[in-house]
Amino acid sequence: MPASRSLPRLFALILVGLAATACVDEKIVYRDRELFEDLPPGAADFVGYTDEAEKLTVCGNCHVGQQSKWETTAHADAWKSLEESGFAAATCEGCHAISDKGNETTGVVGYDATKDERYHDVQCESCHGPGLEHLQDPAVTQPYAALGVGEDGLAGCGECHAGAHHPFAEEWASSRHANIENHAQENTACVSCHEARGIFAAWGINNEYSDKAGHDVIPITCAVCHDPHGSPNSAQLRFPINVTNVDQNLCMKCHHKRSEPDQTSSRGPHSPQGPLLIGEAAGWRPPNFTYTENITGTHGSSANPRLCAGCHVTRFTVNDAASGNFLFQATGHGFKGIPCVDAQGVPTGEADCELSQRTFKSCAVSGCHGSENAARSALITVWTRFDALAATINGMLTKVPASEFKTNDNLITTGEGAKFNAGLVGFRGTAAHNPFLTEALLTASIKQLQIDYGITAPPGIDLSNTLSPTTK
Repeated sequence: MPASRSLPRLFALILVGLAATACVDEKIVYRDRELFEDLPPGAADFVGYTDEAEKLTVCGNCHVGQQSKWETTAHADAWKSLEESGFAAATCEGCHAISDKGNETTGVVGYDATKDERYHDVQCESCHGPGLEHLQDPAVTQPYAALGVGEDGLAGCGECHAGAHHPFAEEWASSRHANIENHAQENTACVSCHEARGIFAAWGINNEYSDKAGHDVIPITCAVCHDPHGSPNSAQLRFPINVTNVDQNLCMKCHHKRSEPDQTSSRGPHSPQGPLLIGEAAGWRPPNFTYTENITGTHGSSANPRLCAGCHVTRFTVNDAASGNFLFQATGHGFKGIPCVDAQGVPTGEADCELSQRTFKSCAVSGCHGSENAARSALITVWTRFDALAATINGMLTKVPASEFKTNDNLITTGEGAKFNAGLVGFRGTAAHNPFLTEALLTASIKQLQIDYGITAPPGIDLSNTLSPTTK
């Protein structure tokens, strides 16, 4: 990257006088250059670019780190992308240039008011608001951006990232990321994954934002997962999604809690998806449990490089069944692997519906399943198998002495471990996250209950591991 893009541009004039004795008398004189030209009428204190060709924002003259990261983002080429799209229209310009979109200003401002090229692209002020006052007195004014998504007419990413062609905000609003349960504010142990400020604290992110105060709970908004200034990861994600390390994978940083029994708690699994997917530290392993075949499953292997996102964040286009015309571009930001859809195939945002009302497109495009129907059939097979095994365990547990279920005794008994494994089935996603490992844990639990407590499994239950990658 050229240094001229990112360094403050203060010109230095060095006057050197050379005497006959070869002595040097050096004097350095600094002169501040004007960082931007006078603002055009109607700009409403938005300052825009210092140099559009070099992608140097006025803000970037001082905020060098943010400037250099932002230059690598799609936001820095938003105007060009509009021009080259073949669908450029005046109604699109406000989201591809500085305007009132995304920040707390209202009315016709920035590019919409001036048509000045200095306001092209989604620059700093698109989110932070007009910067002139901050330039005039940085110590007094701090134009923080909002953390909110922008729903209900408020400032945020959703003012632009919405609509039938890119319904990120609408799909997010239907997700559990947007709908935080009360325990996120009642239990301090929960906020590190269930509330934006708590997540930032857990991840060591110290950004300030305009809506930090005055909220009991801030849900998991766009900026929790995406760094607005840019990042080396795809889609400006704060952490990668293609690594199997639960401490580094963006999704698994939260989706890996209590994947194994806890000696201090009688509660079952909480969010075991990450460890299950990669086959590590998941479930209770009975004595001499040596199962290794397909322990990661295909969903956690190189066949699915995006791991969690490979199923839960899948884009697909829906066209009108009658005319064939475009209807909807799903973005996957409802975060549902098999979302409920209406008769046309548009995601409804509902959480509960029949399998016949769900789309299995994410399964069919992953390379693991030949078609949506094949994936649906495989899921039904796995669910049926898991329900039978879990019911068997739960029936056997009623015959285990109550003394085998104690907390804080530094011991996980066979009864406690088997109960935990049966609880994995309560997470319906377990069937997809790792059916092979889960089945092995369930069958091994039943066998261990028989050995340790002399409880006979009901007749007819198959304790072999019947699932395999051919269950497609």
